[in-house]
Amino acid sequence: MVSRIRLEDRECPLSTALGYVGEWWTLLILHDAFDGYTRFDQFQENMGISSSMLTARLKTLVTNGLLERRPYQTNPVRYEYVLTDLGRSLRPVLLALAAWGNSRLDPAERSMVLVDAATGVEVDPVLVDRTTGRRVDNENFVFTAGPAASESFRTRYADTVPAATDATDVTVRRTADSASDGHKRSVEH
Repeated sequence: MVSRIRLEDRECPLSTALGYVGEWWTLLILHDAFDGYTRFDQFQENMGISSSMLTARLKTLVTNGLLERRPYQTNPVRYEYVLTDLGRSLRPVLLALAAWGNSRLDPAERSMVLVDAATGVEVDPVLVDRTTGRRVDNENFVFTAGPAASESFRTRYADTVPAATDATDVTVRRTADSASDGHKRSVEH
């Protein structure tokens, strides 16, 4: 029998993320949670998911700290599932995935669009660097080995950036005096 590899145990941050949200139905459950659904029957009715599958996915989301299970009724005991801070931190990922999905459709075929809640104007989310404000969406941005990288990761990413700016030689430090989010990044070589 082949043992299942736990994605979250791998070194790659993408594997870690998929270990949390990569199972079938998981992102759709989180999407419904962002839309205000909290109860088992709401999730099940909206998605048409089987009880056993929904039970398994909700259990995983609670175990992984993305949802919190809270009783809302005592007799009989019934639970609701509420996004945690960690779960809410996935909102930009879901917005980006939805935008990517919509970009593959003719505008007239889109069943859901992202709008500014105050104005109702449709928006197109993009990924930008917090420090420079530059869009991060082309070959000018690459992954490289980080400070905790194994030797195999350092080898894999050895040629991704010039040696003078190799990220393995750079320490990124956060300090508490940033105007944008309470974190300032300073770089030391």
